[in-house]
Amino acid sequence: MTWETIIGLEVHVQPTTRSKMFCGCANSFGDPPNTNVCPVCLGLPGALPVPNAEAVRLGVVGALALGSRVHPTSIFARKNYFYPDLPKGYQISQFDRPLATGGAVRCESPDRGPIEVSITRLHLEEDAGKSLHDRFPGKTAVDLNRCGTPLCEIVSGPDLRSPAEARAYLLALRQLLVYAGVSDCSMEKGTLRVDANLSVRRAGQEAFGTKTEIKNLNSFAFVEKALEAERERQVALLESGGRVDQVTLLFNAGTGEIRVARVKEESHDYRYFPDPDLPPLELAPAWIEAQRSTLPELPEARRARYVERFGLPAYDVGVLTSEPETGAYFEAVLAAGAEPKAAANWVMGEALGSMKDGGAFAVAPARLAELIALVANGTVSHQAGRKVYAELAAGGDAAPRATAERLGLLQVGDETALAGWVDAVIAAHPGEVERFRAGEVKLLGFFTGQVMKASQGKADPKKVQPLLQARLRG
Repeated sequence: MTWETIIGLEVHVQPTTRSKMFCGCANSFGDPPNTNVCPVCLGLPGALPVPNAEAVRLGVVGALALGSRVHPTSIFARKNYFYPDLPKGYQISQFDRPLATGGAVRCESPDRGPIEVSITRLHLEEDAGKSLHDRFPGKTAVDLNRCGTPLCEIVSGPDLRSPAEARAYLLALRQLLVYAGVSDCSMEKGTLRVDANLSVRRAGQEAFGTKTEIKNLNSFAFVEKALEAERERQVALLESGGRVDQVTLLFNAGTGEIRVARVKEESHDYRYFPDPDLPPLELAPAWIEAQRSTLPELPEARRARYVERFGLPAYDVGVLTSEPETGAYFEAVLAAGAEPKAAANWVMGEALGSMKDGGAFAVAPARLAELIALVANGTVSHQAGRKVYAELAAGGDAAPRATAERLGLLQVGDETALAGWVDAVIAAHPGEVERFRAGEVKLLGFFTGQVMKASQGKADPKKVQPLLQARLRG
């Protein structure tokens, strides 16, 4: 009998703020350990937290992008547990009165096609610090720079049915939040981290099995691999007559192994209660609607527009809308006069292939549109156009046509010049001429290639072929 996999994800997203969630310490990545700290995030007696207004605003924007209902009143609570990287002995989070509930993310399942994954809640909280196990032999160090960093925790419903679906959902969620301007969602920097819950049940069974939680997964590939490993572990355990215990797990990316970290806590283990230092978070409905009006065009709407307005195929649309900057660059090339499909091809090829550090495009949109026009009207061949592009991307400041002239790449359409190259190629390949005249017409491509080689790519291939056919059949 087959097994069905049930997966739900808890995604921790760090909103792009200059300061931490409840204090004025810098929210920056890569600084020396324990330099961005103060009495509030160190949990010193008498220090009082103050909510970061920008973190609240970005949390609301993220919730609205997910289609969630933002509640006018939410409550900050204390989540009590003891760990070396949590100096207060509790984490400020939200429990029974979160910022937002409901919503959904639509994505493409590799197995089931288009699916909709429900969002249970989005709540605000602060991050803990970081334990470092590799700095001093036999010891663990603690860096509290991250302690107090703002987080939006986004909890999905148990709607995912495979590790591959979980990865597809995460990619769609990340794209949505990046478009909305909530976060850069960089797993390398830790601004997006995933806790994954998985259980298995017999096919056709309604009740869920016992779930386990894999903590702190920091790449989409590791999420998929960890879930695959845990699914295999649970199925093997159940088929051998064992039982699954509700535990928290860690994934070793190097070995691909899952190990138990601790028995899984329930919500009552954390002894949640409203934080006495923080009043309820009150948001005016008019202010919430004002944040809705700031939402940009989101990925799904942009994809639909590219298909309807520009007639682009699904693959092109997927690439062009993968990042908001890519779509903006593509539309700037169109605004400069390029035809949509040609612009899409150049953006997906040369433009994305030559991006500079930091994600900047190497050639200005207007320059790329000029180059596309030169290729379209036959002034340069596509191959020559790529050489011109490379020169522009390397920092050339001349216009595309001037660059093509300097490199000697302008296509030759003069029949006298073309006839000279054609006649030379025919004279140099008498055997192939006889075979062509005997009916091997596919050799026309060979002759065209030889003419292009002889002309160093300058001959206009659209004019070469008719001339070749006339000479060969002469």
